[in-house]
Amino acid sequence: MAADPYSTLGVARGASEADIKKAYRKLAKELHPDRNKDNPKAAEKFSQVTQAYDLLNDKDKRARFDRGEIDGDGNPAMPFGYGQGGGGPQGGFRAGPGGGFEFRGGDPNGGGDFSDLFEGLFGGRGRGGGGFAGGFGRREQPKGANVAYKLAVPFVDAATLAPQRITLGDGKTIDLKLPAGVENGTQMRLSGKGQPGPGGAGDAIVTIEIQPHRFFTRDGDDIRLDLPISLSEAVLGGSVRVPTAEKAVMLTIPKGSSSGKVLRLKGKGFHRKSGGPNGARGDQLVTLMVDLPVDDDALVEFVQGWQDKDRNPRGNMGV
Repeated sequence: MAADPYSTLGVARGASEADIKKAYRKLAKELHPDRNKDNPKAAEKFSQVTQAYDLLNDKDKRARFDRGEIDGDGNPAMPFGYGQGGGGPQGGFRAGPGGGFEFRGGDPNGGGDFSDLFEGLFGGRGRGGGGFAGGFGRREQPKGANVAYKLAVPFVDAATLAPQRITLGDGKTIDLKLPAGVENGTQMRLSGKGQPGPGGAGDAIVTIEIQPHRFFTRDGDDIRLDLPISLSEAVLGGSVRVPTAEKAVMLTIPKGSSSGKVLRLKGKGFHRKSGGPNGARGDQLVTLMVDLPVDDDALVEFVQGWQDKDRNPRGNMGV
């Protein structure tokens, strides 16, 4: 018997989409195969949890399950019972010749055979492989289990949506096109790339993990960068080369720039999930950081002879 997806995820039948997603993420994190390498049962449970979430996350399938039209595996539910069900040991559906079903009545000697009745209702032959007996109530064969993969994506590749190559369990490689708005935890489904089964192969579920960068950080759809500049560049201003996720560009630094000043490079961030009012990509936010030389005698001599007593840069702090 297929498991109840609500029970598998530990949520009530009336749970909201947000509650279902929250429960799935919690269980998936606990049961992920990478965290339970010595516990094969955890991998099986992870597959069950993923299958339950797949069904409840699909509004149409969830509604059909709630109405009793499909079971927890997504297969059509049996309407009257099977084999010895329904009528006890003397009644119910039995496998008929030709791979279909036939209905037997309550009389073990054949006096109560209702196959003619069902033949009239459904247009079948009552026995054998055609009409009602051959099709109505037949259970679809289950697909194979889904397989979970984790794909590490370089920060710059995620920002530019560079194609990624993944090697599946069977040794075959596939080139993936990253979706706009990709982030840590984004899942991509590869149909038919899971475990084989009687009803076809399951799917491969690829979870994206964006790797940290040595000087870029992500802020929503924007990219942040702390940019060192010299004292002369800060005082006099000028144009400097700045790295971006794609290539270096020229940035104009205003005269008299202090550390902490933020400049914006438009359209140099991550691709937005749905475009947005400010364009299809976020921006790169450049924070200027004045980098002073160490043990520079000329600079020390200059500062010692320079008077700046009339200005208090900490005045707005009340000190």
